[in-house]
Amino acid sequence: MYRYWLANIPFMTPQKIALLFSVCDSAEEVYGLSDAAIKKIPGLREDDASRICKSRRQWNIEGEWMAFQEKGISLTTTEDDDYPEKLRTICAPPYALYYIGKLPPEGKKAVAIVGARERSEYGRQVAHRLGEALAHSGVAVISGMARGIDGDGHAGALDGGGQTFAVLGCGADVCYPRQNRALYERIAAEGGIISEFPPGTTPLRPYFPQRNRLISGLSDCTVVVEARKRSGSLITADYALEQGREVYALPGRITDELSLGCNQLIDQGARAIVSVEGFIEDITGDGAKFCQRDVFYKNFLEKDELLVYSLFDFAPLGLGALTEKCPFGLPELVPVLEGLKEKGLIYEPLPHYYVKAAML
Repeated sequence: MYRYWLANIPFMTPQKIALLFSVCDSAEEVYGLSDAAIKKIPGLREDDASRICKSRRQWNIEGEWMAFQEKGISLTTTEDDDYPEKLRTICAPPYALYYIGKLPPEGKKAVAIVGARERSEYGRQVAHRLGEALAHSGVAVISGMARGIDGDGHAGALDGGGQTFAVLGCGADVCYPRQNRALYERIAAEGGIISEFPPGTTPLRPYFPQRNRLISGLSDCTVVVEARKRSGSLITADYALEQGREVYALPGRITDELSLGCNQLIDQGARAIVSVEGFIEDITGDGAKFCQRDVFYKNFLEKDELLVYSLFDFAPLGLGALTEKCPFGLPELVPVLEGLKEKGLIYEPLPHYYVKAAML
């Protein structure tokens, strides 16, 4: 009841709530402070202190709480044990989350699938296949339920019998866009609808970049499937990098506008998705099939190639680090690398950085 009150005070950002919790241990303690004590909290602006005091006088705390409970929406806050641990580590995590259905289960891997609203048929198929394959592997799918790639990823996860969670830029009880009503209801039944905004909040443009940090924050990695050069999906990718999460992107032709954003991410160091199967094995850590392929290809490798190839995994490895790990000097190493590239066993996402290629 007190947490719901605190979460609904206008303009109370996570940073401001952190100031309150620097002197209080709970929302109930904040509610019990005198007006004078609130105004003395270090770092809290006078207008914010006045807003808290005014809310306390005008908010019918018991009545509002009872009305909220009738909405069929759940609430968790940073004070609760069920608050997602992945969000606790991001910058300025929201104090409160409202959700319908479930929250992503702790200890289970989750992948964000985001991308263009006006996607191509190729993008639709890849996003759906990725969502379906992740579901088959027991990995949850996180996205924003937008038109296009977001919805495709959700649908793929549901069709694969898995869990998927939508983070909205409006209240959890508001279906946006409206044409995704059927998808909204499926996600609520099989996974969860999540929002940091109070029930009834209408979708506004500034809310969507804000919610993107939660999409990446709830995920172990973010996949961008088709994005223009200026795309909201790139904001999600930026948040993922800031949060220490990995970013994957689907490469495309340099003449396709829908691939410009993805190609730019790969150029900046994001991992390229070269096959759905390879991506799933990379995410889940199940290298059994890769090992079988490795045995096949090792039969065709020279001794020097085999030694160098064994040094690679799916993270970029620079030329300098390679020279430290293997007994060859640079003149001997470069021809070996070129041979592995020609055989399709490694690729060079950035100049002088090499990555093990996922085999089709």
